[in-house]
Amino acid sequence: MKKIVLIAASALILCSCSVTQVLREDQYLLQPNKVKIVGSKAVTPADVTPYIKQQPPGGLKLFQTRYGLVPDTSNFFTRIFSKLAVAPVLYDANSIPSSVNNINNHLEHLGYYGSEIKTEADTTGKKVRITYCVTPGKQFTIDEIRYHIPEDGIFPEEFAADSVNSLVKAGTILSETTLEKESTRGSSYFRNLGYYDFSPSRYSFEADTVNYGDRTILDYYIRNYSRNEAESAAKPLRKYTIGKVTISHPESIPFRQKVLLDMNTVKPGTLFSEKEINTTYTRLSYLKVFNSVRMELNPVDTNVVDCNIQLSESNPKGFKVQLEASSNSSGLLGISPQISFYHKNVFHGGEWLNLRFSGNFQRMISDPTIHSTEFTAGASLSFPRILGLPARRLRSAFIPRSEVSVTASFQDRYECVRTVFGLSYGHTGNIDQKFFYNIYPFQVNYVNVRDLDQAFIISIINNPYLLKNYDPHLDAGLQATLMYTTNSDIVPKTPYFSTRLDFNLSGNVLSLFNKYLPVDPDTGERMVLGSPYSQYVKAELNVAKAFRWGAGDSQALAMRFNAGFGHPYGNSINVPFEQKFFVGGAGSMRGWQLRTLGPGDTSKEGIYAFSIPGQTAEIKVEVDLEYRFKMFWKLEGALFAEAGNIYSANSFNDAMHQAGITDYDDYWEVFHLKDFYKVLGADMGLGLRLNLDFILIRLDAGFKLHDPSLPEGSRWLRPEQWFSRDGCSIHFGVGYPF
Repeated sequence: MKKIVLIAASALILCSCSVTQVLREDQYLLQPNKVKIVGSKAVTPADVTPYIKQQPPGGLKLFQTRYGLVPDTSNFFTRIFSKLAVAPVLYDANSIPSSVNNINNHLEHLGYYGSEIKTEADTTGKKVRITYCVTPGKQFTIDEIRYHIPEDGIFPEEFAADSVNSLVKAGTILSETTLEKESTRGSSYFRNLGYYDFSPSRYSFEADTVNYGDRTILDYYIRNYSRNEAESAAKPLRKYTIGKVTISHPESIPFRQKVLLDMNTVKPGTLFSEKEINTTYTRLSYLKVFNSVRMELNPVDTNVVDCNIQLSESNPKGFKVQLEASSNSSGLLGISPQISFYHKNVFHGGEWLNLRFSGNFQRMISDPTIHSTEFTAGASLSFPRILGLPARRLRSAFIPRSEVSVTASFQDRYECVRTVFGLSYGHTGNIDQKFFYNIYPFQVNYVNVRDLDQAFIISIINNPYLLKNYDPHLDAGLQATLMYTTNSDIVPKTPYFSTRLDFNLSGNVLSLFNKYLPVDPDTGERMVLGSPYSQYVKAELNVAKAFRWGAGDSQALAMRFNAGFGHPYGNSINVPFEQKFFVGGAGSMRGWQLRTLGPGDTSKEGIYAFSIPGQTAEIKVEVDLEYRFKMFWKLEGALFAEAGNIYSANSFNDAMHQAGITDYDDYWEVFHLKDFYKVLGADMGLGLRLNLDFILIRLDAGFKLHDPSLPEGSRWLRPEQWFSRDGCSIHFGVGYPF
């Protein structure tokens, strides 16, 4: 692998011939622009930079080669490279006046009048950098507003009632931006009150900053005709009611009319409201059955408007395929394929059927007998309503969905066979595509473990902490996920912030019936269907933020903090194995493979029983940092660094001591706030991504920096150790890791 990296780097360097060698005497290569803001903290270089007409190219500078200027087609390699190369930007002095004018106009739009913009050209060799020195002009505060509005009907009263929400008030800064926002806000408000033909073009503003000394007087106009109409077209402002409402859809897509009527909030005879139009549009769109929703509004009288809703044809059925794979230098190969079939209109009412089949296969290349095989099958059925509560009873644009799900999982590991059967019922939904929630008040999992390897049992016989992971048990409780994000796109193209909280609470309802449940004479645990039920609480918090900058937002810095905690109580002394935390893999601590790090400084000898790694624990801490940049075509690059680990909680030791049991192996690292950082794993790496907009495919290589499983004094790995046994891992995945 090391040789491949060196060969690839050398090839790229040799092919990146100097751009300046092919420039004419009067040509210069444009370097990134520099912006200085003088005398204002409110205006930043980021506010000004987009309005500079000539920008240097985005992407990796290595690929801004001479091939972008003078294609060399003398051989096959250079022909290919010329198609991939990014053409440099040649400095054009004629673009400077346009840039200055653009900046000045933008500052006036923000409310800065009489701004001063100076430019300086710094030439070094055949390269030039332009510095824009911007001094924002004077701002004016609105001292008095004079209103000029129609006196038609109750409009003056409605306008007065809305004045408290106005963005234009005495004491605010005068700016075209604020005036435009007020026009948009106000017109939307009045359209929701029934004024169907009320648009921002009815607004106009005139400011006088000269004739009243230091005072700024603003005249606020609302006309009863729009700016693109003659004054003779003026007519009284009037409200509209809804006339006929029709909903049509292709005959090729059978759909129950009652569901469409329940989704529709635009009712004949009611006052026109743009909010209800948008609500109906959003509801029908998020059925995800029809390709598009078209809302046609046709005035048929002086105060009546008909609504025609047209739903276009689509294919509600399809397949999805996903694959993740990873390998490390010790020869452990892992592949996780997944295929799912979906039908978004299975009962002709927007019901989503989803059938999922996935696998997880791990094998040691050097010893094929060491392997792990996992199959999971699941089916879920989602209804566009809360069961028992019709959609027509709800007023929100995003209708919650009810989901019933069943899963079965079979896991054949070197040390045992584990089967899991699950059943759940809950509700999913979102608010404004920013706040998402999944709430499952009913969730049951039955876990059975059999065919334990005798040598494995002997190896852990003195460690009840591990033994409890291999007991059959019943997990019944509730689960909830709450997530807020500023960008819900599959492949975000803008800065974003997201936070997610996962919460599990299990066993509390069953504990109410303890006096009726049989007791295991050996452990004292209450039993359900012949197995002890689990009682625990678990929470996990994930916070991520990404910044973007550069030409075309070509660069990004993404950060993530992830922490989790699980605690058993009541009928349990241990959190179930499948509910514990782990790190490592394609989306977490990429220097390690799945479940191969921790807990704490647990050494390889300490986990010798696991032929296929399965390290889990009750506490998780991880921080991630990733720099993303465009390269060329649809390829992106990434550099990342991560630190994290999992830790055992003291709850197990406390329970064992309370039971008077002290003779057991206790090699799992227990979390201590004062020194947990000493055994954090750390890695760094690089990635290559193919960004197709609708999906992102990535390949990441992670190299271990600090391996807490090694003896003290040798945990920091040197570069030459990265390519040795178990020093790095390669991961293939879909989507950004966070």
